[in-house]
Amino acid sequence: MISVLFVCLGNICRSPVAEGIFRQLLSEEGLEKYISCDSAGTSSYHIGQLPDLRTRENALEHGLTLTHRARRLTGDDLAQFNYFVAMDEKNLETIEKLNYRSTGLYTTDTIFLLREFDPDVSDDPDVPDPYYEGPEVFEEVYQICLRCCRQLLTYLIQQHNLNG
Repeated sequence: MISVLFVCLGNICRSPVAEGIFRQLLSEEGLEKYISCDSAGTSSYHIGQLPDLRTRENALEHGLTLTHRARRLTGDDLAQFNYFVAMDEKNLETIEKLNYRSTGLYTTDTIFLLREFDPDVSDDPDVPDPYYEGPEVFEEVYQICLRCCRQLLTYLIQQHNLNG
């Protein structure tokens, strides 16, 4: 089983959306028995909470129900997941440091920024954090995650020779 962990700061806005979208894509492609996913945050601000209400409302507008409870990224995650997908450079750096402290290795082939998979080229490598923003940014985050998760899934299918 291939496992993917989506990571943002609080695990209540960006990473739960990416997880929900990716889970839906796996279901549509019949790949749930080959690939699993989860999400986590690099902070402990919101542990145990559902995604932000605005995030859940935006996802529902797209037919996606988010029920994930926020949790913090741990060293155990490094042993449990094959791929780590950060929403921004700051969280990517946190994952890389945790990985280095846990393994003594600097890995570049399993830790990514989500926007590395964005078919719409952007100068900004980060998925914007909508927490202090309006509804339009929550929608922008949803659309970025949708585009990038589709490409991430294509990448994993090719890397692991999977057919849905």
